Amino acid sequence: MNNITDDTLAMVDRAAIESAARRIAQDVRRTPLWRVPGRQFGLDVAEVWLKLEQLQVSGSFKARGMFNRMRSLPLPAAGVVIASGGNAGIAVATAAQAMGVPCEVFLPEVSPQAKRARLAALGARVTVAGALYPQALEACLRRQAQTGALLMHAYDQPEVVVGAGTLGLEIEEEAGLPDRVLVSVGGGGLVAGLAAWFSSRSHVDALEPVNAPTLHAARAAGKPVDVAVSGVAADSLGARRIGDIAWAVSQRHIAGVHLISEEAISRAQQRMWAQWRLAVEPAAALPLAALWEGIVQAAPSEKVCVIVCGANLDPATLPGS
Repeated sequence: MNNITDDTLAMVDRAAIESAARRIAQDVRRTPLWRVPGRQFGLDVAEVWLKLEQLQVSGSFKARGMFNRMRSLPLPAAGVVIASGGNAGIAVATAAQAMGVPCEVFLPEVSPQAKRARLAALGARVTVAGALYPQALEACLRRQAQTGALLMHAYDQPEVVVGAGTLGLEIEEEAGLPDRVLVSVGGGGLVAGLAAWFSSRSHVDALEPVNAPTLHAARAAGKPVDVAVSGVAADSLGARRIGDIAWAVSQRHIAGVHLISEEAISRAQQRMWAQWRLAVEPAAALPLAALWEGIVQAAPSEKVCVIVCGANLDPATLPGS
């Protein structure tokens, strides 16, 4: 189980998710769940449920885990520090601003200018370090050792994972259990949290860009391994290795891991904007891409929940802008 102990894994369960939901209730939004007959999406399924998490505080699901970690642990005078492709950094900066503590975010060069500008507007100190996430993480770890700030991780800390899992709790409270849940994967914090919540009660499908296949590669190797990362979703799904927590949870609760092409991701993103005016980042388009392209085969009787995970994109990249 790599670096994850049984004690750590025991912190990622339904009881922990329920506690997290109470802890962050005043910090995050209860985002809408849009329930639509499958035929309206051109799909032969009973219903499509869109969990519109792009409307979350900070623009993505990441706020849930970051608020949960910061509400769970003592905050030093140096505040918090994180390495992030953008969304996790924005979520940490949002939480830090709300809680009145300093925040520093280390970004890789692939991070969009729009995300950098938003971080600065939130009062975070922004440092660009290295071409990709691993180099930004190394610089972040050096800074944390110097300052003693609370280290925040984009996806591989128990408090972050269970915070993400509160999404599943909300879905079930509002609509009951879906038959299938489709989730984008980068480092795996979101899919791990949802899989921990739904466990074997709903079928959880993990979706990855073909150019960032962290979980797919880990399954092929039998353990987490580094992968090359590129493509349209690299800024938010740019982790080079699946998180240890996500790897451990996925071995228990996730059956399907599917790769989505660059072209399919872009088509889905454009279609979501053109037909429903849903302005989402590429990572948020993977679930519908998997359905529209026939990569995930859902039965006609199924209620399929897709997680629209974030909207931190440059509006100029939307078609017709």
